[in-house]
Amino acid sequence: MSEPKKSEFEKSEFHKTAAECTMWTEEAGRLIEKARGQGLSLAWDRLEKQTPQCNICEQGLSCAKCVMGPCRLIPGLDRDKGVCGAGADLTVARNFGRFVAGGSAAHSDHGRDLVEVLHHIGSGGAPGYEIRDEAKLRRLAAEVGLESSGEVKAVAKALARRLGEDFSSFGPGLAFLQRLPAARKALWDKLNITPRGIDREPVEMLHRTHMGVDCDPVSLCLQAARTALADGWGGSMAGTEISDVIFGTPAPNKSRVNLGVIKKDQVNILVHGHNPLVSEMILAAAADPKLLQAAREAGAAGLNVAGLCCTGNELLMRRGIPIAGNNMMTELTMVTGAVEAIVADYQCIMPSLVDLAQCFHTKFITTSDKAHFPGAETFHFTPENARELAGRVVGLAIEAFKKRDPARVDIPAEPIEIMSGFSNEAILGALGGTPAPLIEALKAGTLRGAVGIVGCNNPKLKQDYSHVTLARELIKRDILVLVTGCATSAMGKAGLLVPEAAAQAGPGLAGLCRTLGIPPVLHVGSCVDNSRIIHLCAVLANAVGVDIDALPVAASAPEWYSEKAAAIGLYAVATGVTTHLGLPPMILGSPAVTDLAVNGLKDVVGAAFLVEPDPIRAGEKIDAHISAKRQALGLSG
Repeated sequence: MSEPKKSEFEKSEFHKTAAECTMWTEEAGRLIEKARGQGLSLAWDRLEKQTPQCNICEQGLSCAKCVMGPCRLIPGLDRDKGVCGAGADLTVARNFGRFVAGGSAAHSDHGRDLVEVLHHIGSGGAPGYEIRDEAKLRRLAAEVGLESSGEVKAVAKALARRLGEDFSSFGPGLAFLQRLPAARKALWDKLNITPRGIDREPVEMLHRTHMGVDCDPVSLCLQAARTALADGWGGSMAGTEISDVIFGTPAPNKSRVNLGVIKKDQVNILVHGHNPLVSEMILAAAADPKLLQAAREAGAAGLNVAGLCCTGNELLMRRGIPIAGNNMMTELTMVTGAVEAIVADYQCIMPSLVDLAQCFHTKFITTSDKAHFPGAETFHFTPENARELAGRVVGLAIEAFKKRDPARVDIPAEPIEIMSGFSNEAILGALGGTPAPLIEALKAGTLRGAVGIVGCNNPKLKQDYSHVTLARELIKRDILVLVTGCATSAMGKAGLLVPEAAAQAGPGLAGLCRTLGIPPVLHVGSCVDNSRIIHLCAVLANAVGVDIDALPVAASAPEWYSEKAAAIGLYAVATGVTTHLGLPPMILGSPAVTDLAVNGLKDVVGAAFLVEPDPIRAGEKIDAHISAKRQALGLSG
């Protein structure tokens, strides 16, 4: 694909104003027009009403952390300092540190929920939950130094207690740091950024950014890195590993994606959020013969559970349950007029869904005590009552089906086939249980490198375009792509998550995919499962005998928006993985912090951020980065 002229690119691929930013896929565009015709407000409409957005806030130069303010800094004028005397560098560093702390806390709290349920299972207090991967439970227990041969509930309880210690400041240190190459661990110790406790680091970040505490922008940025690392190598990694233990380690499976997975003749229940503890129980309840019979008596052909966002990715990875869309598709699922219930837990759930549900027959149901949505129907799920409440939720969906208006039903697409389930165990298992074949492919140049494309959607960008275009640019250069989270739906709809997509890859990667029967873009999980990617990088680095920053790998979040994405990007960089962003974080008001992010970190942790909105140019820059890493290892570019 030739690169378009800049003027054409700016006009057709990225918006100038929110009004010019329309959905890339035909299915979504059709529903957007339907919603607007009915006077319904969507994210793109609300963005338009917020445009132009505050330039000072975009640069990170506004501060509302005390009531001497709020302050808005304008460097170069007589308003270049806040009331307390904080200048641009300090204000930006404070804001970014708090942004990262919010993202780290969210993902790590997800991990805590999984650890707590594992403890409940070990104590016999979680009806409906079980250990589905006993071998992994015992392997993890041995890995963190526990007795692993005892009775399964005892091992589960002991592992939960050990990982629970990681959330405090008084444990023996984060359990999974021993997975790191020794050189990376030594570097973190030298820089004083080795995370000490999953909860401690975001709390200390908040403390340091209180007025009158840490006033050194560099010190604050290093603490932001330590906070992110506590998430990536602590909370998120615990969440991923324990989800595998409780619900099963993913293995390759086939499924479907897009709005076409919503069934016109069935009761449609969409699970939304990030916590598989809820979605797995909804799935189990939907298989209950009594509820299936109730659905038939209501006039439906059956019960159809599909996923949204990251809890959809969890079910997709482990159960092959289809996924209807990513976070920017959630409003549009209701506009189909065929969704009986959206069952949400927490994270990336738009408050607008409550109002939109009231315009349809859809029940919007929340399940977490830490995520209240006024106007929603709330069921507080716990390990003790989850299975019972799931049945009641499915019953509400069946009742809603009776109120569906057939004249409002519009499902604008047929589902697209995809392949999922590529956990690290599955990837290494396909290679004979060892990373050696992967390393040999890298040495031979059959596979030139690997890139994790992760993250959200953002209405400021044409949805899915950057994800898909970047992936195509990379695979044609023999660079394997690993995908997580909301990027998954984009790749699936574009036909990149099936083995046949090898035809779009370079000759080396295409041959590898055909030999193994895999796509050139591998789905490895939800956004919390980015911990799988950094763990796999550590496995490869240890096998080669280098630090992670020496590997021909990179990461990318082309359409990101959230605090969690900032934490993920920072823990990737601090781990040694150069990371591309399609949009800059709100740091541009500080030249010093910006330069540290895109340049200075290379000398500190061996990686940095690369900001490039054009996915074609981003592909070229990532390719150049991978070539440089290959050459440094003595490999052909």
